[in-house]
Amino acid sequence: MKFLYSPESSLQAHLLKDILSQEGIDSDLRGEYLQGGIGELPPLGIIQLFVNKDDFNKASVVVRAWEAGDYAIHD
Repeated sequence: MKFLYSPESSLQAHLLKDILSQEGIDSDLRGEYLQGGIGELPPLGIIQLFVNKDDFNKASVVVRAWEAGDYAIHD
């Protein structure tokens, strides 16, 4: 597994994990449960998203598209 992205929140992490899954990319969230210790840990960079090394380039494209709003939810 290779580090891909550090989401700002658990909600953001799960949204991105679901988007990656829809694109056929398996991912792993790490550090999600450390948010309970926020008083002793820095608030950003706790959650980390990892993908398989073989999927890293494709996943990077998906993350950039997501950051650009290409995966925005529309009513």
